[in-house]
Amino acid sequence: MYIPNKKIVFKGYSQRDQEERLRRYCENYHIIIGEIIYEDYSAKAFNRPEWIKLLETLKKRSSKTNLLLFTKWDRFSRNAGDAYQMINLLKKYNVEPQAIEQPLDLSIPENKMM
Repeated sequence: MYIPNKKIVFKGYSQRDQEERLRRYCENYHIIIGEIIYEDYSAKAFNRPEWIKLLETLKKRSSKTNLLLFTKWDRFSRNAGDAYQMINLLKKYNVEPQAIEQPLDLSIPENKMM
């Protein structure tokens, strides 16, 4: 159905909405924000320009980042196999990925399958 001149807003998925949620979370838990990264590419794969830049920074250890936050796991990746590999790579860089609305203890093997 098409409704002309009506703006449809999908609350919760815009980058602005995600940033607001993440900022509130960091404020509530006294987490210092080092950088906010905006990516306009799908989470189907990790071959995304800003993600590649982030990995290069982490690889060079030119960042003191130890926590990577996003709202939900489908914002991180939509492919479980790729996500598992990326989580392992981030661990090598001493960075913990975490979804603030779907927190998982990644030290528990069963949670990695979630």
